[in-house]
Amino acid sequence: MHSGKINKIWELLNTVPDPEIPVISVVELGVIRDVIFAANSYIISITPTYSGCPAVKAFQDDITICLKENDIEAFELKMVYSPAWTTDWMTEATKEKLKKYGIAPPSDIIICPQCNSEKTELISEFGATACKALYKCSDCLEPFEFFKCI
Repeated sequence: MHSGKINKIWELLNTVPDPEIPVISVVELGVIRDVIFAANSYIISITPTYSGCPAVKAFQDDITICLKENDIEAFELKMVYSPAWTTDWMTEATKEKLKKYGIAPPSDIIICPQCNSEKTELISEFGATACKALYKCSDCLEPFEFFKCI
């Protein structure tokens, strides 16, 4: 009975954009760990990308709004810190979306998302967010952000 509703919740969560990278959803980012039904409520387990991530409040609010707008009232957002979030939870499709958006996806080799060159240099350990670093391509000379491997 609840599996259909759980699937619907997953579909809705997949429409909630990451507040810092709106081209991917919170599901694609990998922060939504599980959706279960227990004690007359849907429990949505969330693992932030890192402890203290400023986007957590934003995506909690966005998830709450999305679910309530779709007549899902009986739910709880549960923060889960173990195991810690990792970029390994991102799919290849998600990484491709990042690249098309202009962010080099997590990888052992940092490739310019503009021209695909491997000739890149670190400008700053931190980009617009702590999850990203700022790089410059030595071939096309364009700056870009790299989503750090975590």
